[in-house]
Amino acid sequence: MKVGTDGVMLGAWANCEAAKNILDIGTGTGLIALMLAQRSNANIDGIEIDETASGQAKENVENSIWKDRISIINVSFQNFSESVNYKYDLIVSNPPYFQNSLFASDEKRTDARHNSNLELEDIINGAMKLLKNEGVLSLTLPYLEGNIFILKASEKGLFCVRQTKVLPKPTHEPKRLLLEFMKIKKPLIEQEIIIELNKRHEYSDAYKNLTKDFYLAF
Repeated sequence: MKVGTDGVMLGAWANCEAAKNILDIGTGTGLIALMLAQRSNANIDGIEIDETASGQAKENVENSIWKDRISIINVSFQNFSESVNYKYDLIVSNPPYFQNSLFASDEKRTDARHNSNLELEDIINGAMKLLKNEGVLSLTLPYLEGNIFILKASEKGLFCVRQTKVLPKPTHEPKRLLLEFMKIKKPLIEQEIIIELNKRHEYSDAYKNLTKDFYLAF
């Protein structure tokens, strides 16, 4: 699976600098875990239900300079959250969120794109258990699902404290939300970012500044 804009933006946007331990839910091939290792000194657990993807993540981690700080675990988030008592400073996820779209013909692509193996409620419940009292949950979701998640999370005591609307182009409506949650209710910080300007691959200064440490060139 290719590197996606959603994962790159979340890996660059998540507030990880002071984190000592991080959990990446649905790490895929390890992209976000590796980005967070580059941006912090944290120990990182990346969990992935798909055996092939977790194998690729392990290989990618082994070939990186951060291999001593990243552990890849082939397990579902539901089983993981039920079996551990460890608490994290930061939990991140670029979850399978295409609840209402047509299912892909390939089973692995379906698992990656849909919430058949991971409901949004699972993330909320697991985060409530695994986050430290002042810990942070950061994730990216489509605009509609993101707003639904905000409401459901607040009902469980997880409050949105930072939100960045992601616009594909200046004249487009927001397509994604980058969201940060805490157990402590704080004033919401709202921002927006435009990915591209008028031409394909003509990236905005804001997008380039956010992600410049992870691209060889724009």
